[in-house]
Amino acid sequence: MANTTPQVQIQAQDEDQYGVLLYYKYTEITDLNSLQAFYESNCNSLGLLGRVRLSPHGVNVTVGGKLSSLEKHIAAVSSNNLFEGTDFKLATCDHPLDDKVAKECGFTSLSIRVVKELVTLSSDPLLKSPEISNAGIHLSAAEFHSTLQSAGPLLEKDSPTCNEGLVLLDARNLYETRIGKFHAPNVETLDPGIRQYSDLPSWIDDQSEQLKGKRILMYCTGGIRCEMASAYIRSKGAGFENVFQLYGGIQRYLEQFPDGGFFKGKNFVFDHRISVGSSEANIVGTCLLCGSSFDDYSSRCRCAYCRMLVLVCDSCRMEDAIYVCELCQKHGKVVQSVPSLENGKTQVSSSQEEHKTVPSDTKLSPQLPWSHGKNASSFKGRTASLAKKLKNIVELVFVDAPHELPFIYQPCVTESHGDCASSSLQQTNPPPSENCKKKFAWLVAPDFNVSGEVDWKIANGSFDPLQYLQQTDGFDVSLAYLKSVFSKKGPFDGILGFSQGAAMAALVSAQQERLKGEMDFRFVILCSGFALKLAEFESQAINCPSLHIFGSDHGKDRQIANQASRDLASLFDDGCSVIIEHDSGHIIPSRPPYIDEIKSFLQRFL
Repeated sequence: MANTTPQVQIQAQDEDQYGVLLYYKYTEITDLNSLQAFYESNCNSLGLLGRVRLSPHGVNVTVGGKLSSLEKHIAAVSSNNLFEGTDFKLATCDHPLDDKVAKECGFTSLSIRVVKELVTLSSDPLLKSPEISNAGIHLSAAEFHSTLQSAGPLLEKDSPTCNEGLVLLDARNLYETRIGKFHAPNVETLDPGIRQYSDLPSWIDDQSEQLKGKRILMYCTGGIRCEMASAYIRSKGAGFENVFQLYGGIQRYLEQFPDGGFFKGKNFVFDHRISVGSSEANIVGTCLLCGSSFDDYSSRCRCAYCRMLVLVCDSCRMEDAIYVCELCQKHGKVVQSVPSLENGKTQVSSSQEEHKTVPSDTKLSPQLPWSHGKNASSFKGRTASLAKKLKNIVELVFVDAPHELPFIYQPCVTESHGDCASSSLQQTNPPPSENCKKKFAWLVAPDFNVSGEVDWKIANGSFDPLQYLQQTDGFDVSLAYLKSVFSKKGPFDGILGFSQGAAMAALVSAQQERLKGEMDFRFVILCSGFALKLAEFESQAINCPSLHIFGSDHGKDRQIANQASRDLASLFDDGCSVIIEHDSGHIIPSRPPYIDEIKSFLQRFL
């Protein structure tokens, strides 16, 4: 079977040559903090960018940088006994030229995250992940090729099912299989046609009878998805024992067979290269609209509903056009982009009668007040322009948070002059009582006491601009309140949160599966949000469609730092989150191009 000794296959290159490194390793990690500190120190010192995912069960890494730096990284990692037998897949390539693609693929920054699972097999928290030790048997590229070539030699001579048929199972997503897949004569190939990896278990369950008793050959990009998926198949017991996987994935196979062998087309990769083909790669993909041969995802066209990548050729692609993938079309969401020039502008016509309105019985519910205690009415006023521009798409329902805040003011600070200078608090009069408008919050400080008083009180100390990070109590009360809101005012399609409201909405989305039936929603919009150090954020990536809106590094948001909002966004699954960075302050922008991006996200759910 496949050799598991460490491998680095690459020719000597100029030390300034750029490269991409992929590797994963399933192994028990007892000290995640130390390993995380190693990756932060090593990758930053070597100037590596990309994604590092750590879990108690292993690591999954995709990084890019100078070839010489990547080789130093491999040497450092290999010195740790945890990584014995790791297959380091190192490839030379050009520097990222398209900033949009590089940013979308996570190659403009370094993201190191501790997660519950290296790959999320299912978004259902009730589905227990299979034991990785029960994964399918590894086949080297040569063994995999030989099996397809003979299409019938026994993989296990003593297996009671050895005379049954051989099937080839692609464990990748539909947008990947569109541009390349294995094809071997006399071998049945199964393409699940899934939108995301977490949909695979359901497909396997539905196809159990077809898979039972078969010898299953699995493959994916680099091998990691087959580890978990093959273990899931084998966990089904009798009749599902003969599961084998391509060790090193398509990447290792193409290195072994440069002409492509049984692989036709290109291998989709999750970095700025987008795809990698063999020396004789044929175009197997087709344009979504005209059906002509096409396999270039560099334009990053996406389905208007589910945001999955779609192939649209240069001739058919138009600015601001709406595209609908084949999976959404199967569910009746058919929208065609038709070039119709009027006043010099391209319009988009739809096969549906009305494409912008939401049914009258559905609403978008914003979760409102932020850390300084705004109420629903004041926030409604601040977002009037946004609501007006979205009125044909969503209905906004404003609600107060359940925790009423006390009225606290900071006395003036005066200077005393004498033998020495000192600061003292002057006992100034509090603001007029008629200015005491109720203020509310979703989360409060651990020492928070409900007083119900309407008189102003002097603050205990100076104002702390990071006080919102200490406001971690009150979630259970707020969640119970939201359940009541959903029951009385729902149903709702999504939740919009601003500042502290965004932190609350993120906590709710982390429990989306558990809340089904009580709080059903399809997406969250998190504006100027931040992540709190709570248990809800320490599990696996949040698999809920999300839109993150916050100020850029050079923005004017003096309340919530750009990095705080970035940290919150990083908690969500990369495949279903969208980020909008703006150059304004602590607001939700309602001017172009930001409003157009907000509309684009919302139109996915119409």
